[in-house]
Formats: sequence, structure tokens, C-alpha cells
Amino acid sequence: MMKKVAFISSSTAGVVCLGLFVSSAVAAGITYPKARKSDQSDVYHGVKVADPYRWLEDVDTPESRAWIEAENKVTFGYLNSIAQRKEIASRIKELWDYEKYGTPFKESNRYFFTKNDGLQNHSVLYYANSITETPKVLIDPNKFSADGTVALSGLSVGPLGNHIAYGISKSGSDWQEWRIREVDTGEDKEDVLKWIKFSGASWTKRSFGFFYSRYDEPTNDGALQDVNYFQKMYYHRLGSEQSDDELVYDRPDDKEIGISAQVTDDGHYIIIHLSKGTSPKNMISYHNLFGGGMGVFNKLIDKFEAQFDFVDNDGTLFWFLTDLNAPRKRLIGINIDEPGREHWVELIPESKDTLQSVSAIGGKFIAHYLKDAHSVVKIFLNDGTFVRDLKLPGIGSVGGFTGHNDSNETFYRYTSFTDPGSVYRYNVDSGEGTVFRKPKLKFNPDDYVTEQIFYKSKDGTRIPMFLNYKKGMKRNGKTPTYLYGYGGFNISITPRFSVSNLVWMEMGGIFAVANIRGGGEYGKEWHEAGTKLTKQNVFDDFIAAAEWLIDNKYTSTPKLAIGGGSNGGLLVGACLTQRPDLYGAALPAVGVMDMLRFQKFTIGWAWTSDYGSADNADEFKALRAYSPVHNLKPGTSYPATMVTTGDHDDRVVPAHSFKFAAALQAAHSGSAPVLIRIETKAGHGAGKPTSMRIEEAADRWSFLVGTLKMDLDHWRK
Repeated sequence: MMKKVAFISSSTAGVVCLGLFVSSAVAAGITYPKARKSDQSDVYHGVKVADPYRWLEDVDTPESRAWIEAENKVTFGYLNSIAQRKEIASRIKELWDYEKYGTPFKESNRYFFTKNDGLQNHSVLYYANSITETPKVLIDPNKFSADGTVALSGLSVGPLGNHIAYGISKSGSDWQEWRIREVDTGEDKEDVLKWIKFSGASWTKRSFGFFYSRYDEPTNDGALQDVNYFQKMYYHRLGSEQSDDELVYDRPDDKEIGISAQVTDDGHYIIIHLSKGTSPKNMISYHNLFGGGMGVFNKLIDKFEAQFDFVDNDGTLFWFLTDLNAPRKRLIGINIDEPGREHWVELIPESKDTLQSVSAIGGKFIAHYLKDAHSVVKIFLNDGTFVRDLKLPGIGSVGGFTGHNDSNETFYRYTSFTDPGSVYRYNVDSGEGTVFRKPKLKFNPDDYVTEQIFYKSKDGTRIPMFLNYKKGMKRNGKTPTYLYGYGGFNISITPRFSVSNLVWMEMGGIFAVANIRGGGEYGKEWHEAGTKLTKQNVFDDFIAAAEWLIDNKYTSTPKLAIGGGSNGGLLVGACLTQRPDLYGAALPAVGVMDMLRFQKFTIGWAWTSDYGSADNADEFKALRAYSPVHNLKPGTSYPATMVTTGDHDDRVVPAHSFKFAAALQAAHSGSAPVLIRIETKAGHGAGKPTSMRIEEAADRWSFLVGTLKMDLDHWRK
């Protein structure tokens, strides 16, 4: 799930309640604000369901703002009581301060890449005319705003390398403004494009303009909550007003269809991907740009039956990555002159590993696979003949491999849980890879261990899990453990380096990642086994991971925390309500907590492909059975919990977290703290400045240090 007011100071100590609030519960010396309960209810398929905190869906009323302020004062009062909080923040900041390079890409004769000197709020975009030339700054997002809450959210360089279209996002919003900058002068043109969401920019061959998708301008004050329907695709010509942009494609017959454009590398065709919500199934249409005008688009894939990702073309031969008749995907060729399925050609067949992506570079295919949730890369000729494996340093993840079929050069980045990795320059002809940039951190990766284990879920399904910890850890059931998961939307969770997670391990903790169903680690069937009426499999997988960690003496309930964000926040909320006895702490972030109303806000309707909808009787029954806000039981002792959200998240609206936190505090009967940390001038997570990310990480670990009763006496000594 695919992307305000002044911040309430975290220095506020003590417990403070506004006058309109009274105490509703006391735990560990904390007095919680009381959220008003209304008599609001709804009837679903003959079942009456109460929704007493509906008023919190409007985040900008005086009552909601007062509740937000009161909750933050309680939360930061508790966090300030953790003696090690400043030291944790200091260590995270110290380790965060190293050069970070993005993966370079090349357009025309110019190289483009991002770099962060260490603690800059945002990475800076550079360009150079050769790989050895001193790079020049092209876009510095740190100059967009004084507090770092305006971010670079997208970019696309024209094929001639002389113009770049780039998106700007404010306070983490999914809404973007796009502008155009001349590379040679570093100056912006007057073009400004608004009301763009979930779109890139795809340039025509001679860089006269580009295709993009947008929505109609929201009415009144509904930009942050109104549902988004009827996406439309336009063509923008450089130097023109947005009002003059040509409407190229829309679907007034179906409000849910999403539209994205891709101009082929040779510039001859525009490919349109048509999707519905977050479902991977899509349709494909195309148009010959050299055929005069936009005309009528030709339908190539005309029904939603499988996933088809356009890779590249050789004249009229189009290459697609697809899961049609191949749950773990394969590469096929379709000649648009003979588009019938009997003429389709299989180039790279399905294998036991999941084919994640394919790039066409230098007359070869670079195929990126997942083998038990970590990267494997293979090189093939354009006819599908295997050439070689690309050897990687270890169990980790790779990204990059952008380039063109008329060039043999590409770049990729390797990383793992305990190694920030390096950026490599790769020659696809010779197979030679050289280090382009290697980060230098103030720690030794050899001090840490990554192991992968497999455990059985409730129904016997074999689930992989990564365990990361400092060497010398003793399996005595006393090690603080942070179990992370996601489990949705065909998204694979693979090894990634994180300074925050490194500090957790440095403090003596285990960082565990369960690759549960609902993700894409093992292809289409793995994903679908964790959707709609089978969504409970996801929670069962995660609960089984927690039980395995306890049974095998890695940790114990008082030392075990669970965490996840967005769909992973739902995961934590559901597992928290189903098994409150199993964990010592929970950290649900920006979670989807109200499963009966999620589709009524912004892009929430798009998630029904994974979740289903309360409008359907069978799906309503399944949703209500695990919906976190509807399954809290009064009088239950819940584990220590810190809900986190942004007060103007326009992806998963903060009402989810607000309502869950209010209901949790009202239901909780134990002594463990149950809090909500509400970030202001922040959205779903993308584009957050470094300073804000460090503060959040420090508060997350500080909360666990306090609630899991971690002993840090020997940390860093």
C-alpha cells in the first residue's frame, strides 16, 4: 500500500490531559485521555455494528485535534521516562551518518544517481557526462522546505538526457506536483502539473513531452480523504499549460480502472497498462506513435485474467513477464502482427524460484529471481538461451538493472540484513562487475549472524523466517526479539539493511522477519493463499512464527515484540487481538484497522482485491472476524502497545489508528502502557526527512527497552 499542523513537542514530560478529557484508565502510572463514545452504528447484512469513535475520522475538528494533542502528551511523557532514549537516538544518528548512493542509470550520454552525505534529510540527485567526471547537483530536495517535509517523490529523464520531469510531495502526501527542469541550466521551466497520484512520466522519443496519469481536482477540502476514482491519462507538451494537455485515454465506463503509460525504448509505441485496484491482474493496449495522432488503441490483453508486465520490444515482438499458466512467472514473446495465443513464444520458462523482474539490456535478459525470499540473478540471450549466473556476495537483495537494449552497461545494488552492500557497474557482455560505490560504516558486519529457518504454520504450510542477531547470542529464552511481517498485496519482504535494525541487534536484540503468505515470495499461489476469505492464513503464519521463536528458546513472551506497517500494521493489530497472551509488546504502524470502512477513503477501495469488501456478505463475515478495531474485548489485559501514524496520512487515513487506539485504551485492563504516537506533517511514510525517521526509530526502540525491560548496562562498553 503500494505511497497539517506544527509538531507537538516530544519534550513534553509528565501526564497531561486537556480539560475536556477525563481519565478512562490507569496503567503503569499513565492516565489516558477519554475519547467520547457516540451511539453511531451501521447495519451490514442484517448485523448491527457499533462505531462509537466515528467522529475521529474527521481529523481537523477541534475535538479531534484536542484528542491528538492529549494523546501525544501522554505518549511523549512516557517516552521521556525511558532513561536510554537519548543514547539510543544518538547511536542511531551516529551510524546513520554515512554516504548513501542510489543506483545510477544512464540516459543518452549522461549518468544520473542520488547521494546522501549522511544526515541530509533527503538524497540529492546528481548527473555527470561520464562515469569518471565530477558529478553536478541537479535537484536538491533539501532546499524544497526548511523542515524537510517536502520531498522528491518521482523522476523521469527524457531520452535525450536534457530534461527531467520530477514530482514533489508535501508532508508525505500521495498527491504530487510535477515540474520540468533543464539539465544543462539546472533551471525549472514554467510547467506545473497538479493532482497527480500513482503515476510516473513516460517521455516520447525526442523529448517533446510525456504521458502521465491524474485524477480530477478534489472538491472542497476532500483532498486527503475523498475516494479516488476515474484516473485519466494525458499527454503534456513542454512549455504548455496543464489545461492544454491532451486527454489520451480514459475509461468513463469503469471508475476503478487505473491507467499507466510506457513508451517503448525505440519510441515507436505507447503501451498502456490497465489495472483494477491493487490486483496484479491487468490488461494491455498499445498504439503506434508513428502512425499519426493518438487514434484508437489496439487491445492486446483484453481481460483481467493474469499479470502482464511489459519488458521491452524488438520491433513488433513484445516481451512480457507474466504469471499466466505460471504461478511463479515466465517470460513470453508476443508478435503484435500475429497476436493470437497460438503464436506466443515462451522464452524463459517458469522455474521453482519466483521470477520477480526481467530487464532487456545489451541484447540479453537479466532475470531477477527470489529463492526462498532472497535474490538470485541469471543472464539469458534474447532467444531465452541461458548464459550465466550473476554471483552475489551472500543471502541478500538486489535492485537496479535499468538500461537499454543498445547498451551493454547497467548498475545494480546489493544489500543484506547486516551489510549495507555496494553499488556495482556490470557489463552484460563480459559478465564483469566492478564496485562503483561502497559505503563505510562505523560497525563490523562480521559481528552479526543471519540465519534462515523454516517452520510450520497452523495448517502445516512451510514458512521461511530470517533471524538476525549479534554473535554470541545464547538461546535461553531471554533475548529481546522484534518479529516483523507484512503478508499482503503480492509484496515480498527480502533482506535489507537498516541502521535502526542494526542498533536493535547491537543492543542485544534479535530481528526476525517472517515471510508469511499474502506476499509474493513464492508467486501467485502464495499471494492468493493470504487474501479475502483466506486472509486468516496470514495471521496464523505470524502467530506460528512467534510460537516457534518461543518454543525454540530464542525468546519468551515477556521479551517478544511484534511490528509491521500499513498492511503489516493490520497484521499486528489482528494478531494482537487474537493472541494478546503471546507477546510482550506490539508496534502497529499506519495500519488498516477498520476492515469494514477502509474502502470509503482515498484509494482504500483498491485494496478490496486483497481484502474483499463488507458489501459482500461472505467477505463481511471474514472481515469482521479479524478487523482489529472490532475485535478488542473489554476487560482484557493487552500487551504494551504503541500505535504510530501520521495525522494526515492520505493512503491509510489516520482514523484507522485513532479509532483503534481509543478502543484499545477503553478495553485494556492490564498495567502495560497502550499508547499512540501521532506524527504531524507526515503521511504514510514516503518522503519522511532523515531527522524524523531517526526520532521515530529511537522512540520505537525506547518503548521496547522500557516495556520489555531490556538490560542495556553493557551496551557499547
